[in-house]
Amino acid sequence: MASVDTALPETSKVTRAGIERGLHSGLQLYVSCGSEVIADCGFGESSPGVKMTPQTIMMWLSAGKPLTAVAVLQLVEHGLIDLEGRIVDWIPEFATGGKEQIRLHHLLTHTAGFRNVETGWPHLSWDETIDRICKSPLEDDWRVGETAGYHTSSSWFILGELIQRVDPQRRSFSEYLRQEICEPLEMNDSWNGMTSEFWSANNVQIAEMSQLEKGKTGLLPWHDEQHCAAASPGANSRGPVNELGKFYECLLAGGELNGHRILSDESVELLTTRHREGLHDKTLFHKIDFGLGVIVDSNRYGADTVPYGFSPYCSERTFGHGGSQSSIGFADPDAELVVCYVANCRIGEPRHQKRNREIISAIYRDLGLAPS
Repeated sequence: MASVDTALPETSKVTRAGIERGLHSGLQLYVSCGSEVIADCGFGESSPGVKMTPQTIMMWLSAGKPLTAVAVLQLVEHGLIDLEGRIVDWIPEFATGGKEQIRLHHLLTHTAGFRNVETGWPHLSWDETIDRICKSPLEDDWRVGETAGYHTSSSWFILGELIQRVDPQRRSFSEYLRQEICEPLEMNDSWNGMTSEFWSANNVQIAEMSQLEKGKTGLLPWHDEQHCAAASPGANSRGPVNELGKFYECLLAGGELNGHRILSDESVELLTTRHREGLHDKTLFHKIDFGLGVIVDSNRYGADTVPYGFSPYCSERTFGHGGSQSSIGFADPDAELVVCYVANCRIGEPRHQKRNREIISAIYRDLGLAPS
């Protein structure tokens, strides 16, 4: 594998310029195209004085949501749940405040209507969080299945609880994700709800995350043991981005990687098909199309304005997910391309969207995948 400066010269330049401008002090990048790994590297520092490497454990934030979506579809494949089923059929206490009609596919397409519940993560227990979400009402003037608004974490906790309740082995969400997705794909350093033993042995490898606000950069506490150990199905997956890359390579290959199958071809197709199309998102303030827990290319609504997009050059079949102001993972089937990166500083939505477009567009140009 050539050096990243040789293989992706414009991408390297853009990333290093971001360090010089204070947009991030470090960034981890993974790119593969076809059967070839193009880049698996770190830029800058993961924390002061600590070099960013391919082994650094990064917080993916919402870029990890597709792992939870795949876990749900595994249970659909096994006939344990149904996308058309009502959440109250599995979690009866969810039936409060007008939420009785919410179905599983509404959660996965962000059309359920209980976005703004304060989950209490990571300070409340899992059961306390679920109880708080179940007791919350449907948002005013929300038409389930017709109104669209991205749910940062509330609906994803319900998906995690659903996984726990229907899993025949009654595993926790964290255990299920590790055993059914991460371990089969040899994502050995990837977690959503890290064990204390792993944190103690590897905390020096866990990157810090900062927030740039009003011209000042402040350190967030998300690398400490409490935050690493507390599961959050929509926001707290973490690991080296090359392991997130394995996940997307598996989906790109139809759900199987190195002899390990996590989904059928049909379920991968179901995951990445447009199930929500042409709706304006009340959270993201833009029209965005969704599959089942993944964003599908939405350049048709404005390639230069769509948040967490996959560059103006991606194909219409591209799917993936961004993480708040910091990260993204996606696969472009037409180009056989997988891209994953995490920057270690959240810089606000406008600046991050610009950074995101610059980095991904540079990757396409470096690989000769952009139109001349």
